[in-house]
This record gives sequence, C-alpha cells and structure tokens, in this order.
Amino acid sequence: MPSRSGESAVTSQPPPRPAAKSYDGEGIVVGFDSHRCLHAAECVRGLPTVFDVGRRPWIQPDGAPADEVADVIHRCPSGALQYHRTDGMPDEVPDVPTHVSLHADGVLHLRGDLEVATPYGPRHETRVMLCGCGATGNTPYCDHGGPCAGHG
Repeated sequence: MPSRSGESAVTSQPPPRPAAKSYDGEGIVVGFDSHRCLHAAECVRGLPTVFDVGRRPWIQPDGAPADEVADVIHRCPSGALQYHRTDGMPDEVPDVPTHVSLHADGVLHLRGDLEVATPYGPRHETRVMLCGCGATGNTPYCDHGGPCAGHG
C-alpha cells in the first residue's frame, strides 16, 4: 500500500549473504567467509596441515591441536576465518585496546571489540578490513574491487 507521499511502503532490502562455511574439528569449529578473504595467506603459511588450498576440504581443523588452530586464525587480518571452541576453552578474545590503522592501499584494518554496521544489520567482530575507497561489492568490508586492487 502506498504511503501518503506516494512511495511504496515496501522497502528494498539486500538479499541475505550466504553464511560462512564451517568445518568441525575436535575441540574447535572453524568458520570461513569467502566474501571477506583477501588472501593474506596467514593461515596457509602458519598451519599448512590445517589450511591447504590444494585439498578438499581445504580446512581440516584436526590437522593440529585446537590451540594452534586458534592462534593461526587470530592472525587472519580480514576476519574471514573465525573459530568457536567446543572444548571448554574461550572463543577469541578481542584485542584491548582496539587498534585501527589505515594502510597505504586505503584499507582500514581494525582489531578489537567491534560492532560493524552492515546492510544485513550490525555484526560483532574482532578483526576486520574495511573498504576505504567505497568501491567494494561487500560493503563495508574491503574486497579489493576498487583502486586498492592494484596494491593488494
């Protein structure tokens, strides 16, 4: 039904993004959001027994102790990798104080106890890389789709 101004009362909402894939291991569940991965390769360099892009599935959490998997995931700057501990140990603890840095390519790197406003609603985060140029297809996260692509 149209509003008094003549505009439709129905507003256009972006479709929900697919959920991150999850990989269950002994004591830890690893989540991966491919839309946020910027290929920093901290995971494959840090723990190739768990993260191997030449293998399917490429994430095998039981390839190392849960503590080691969690430590490597914490190095992922984009937050594309997340984890949930199922062994009674705590999930990721945000960095204190929160750290924000603007890199030369225009990407904002943030670590801490964050609430990020997205088109799908607010998200609690501990690590993100946000678009500084405004040309991302994954607002507000950087996808190197704009001028920063030449710097990645």
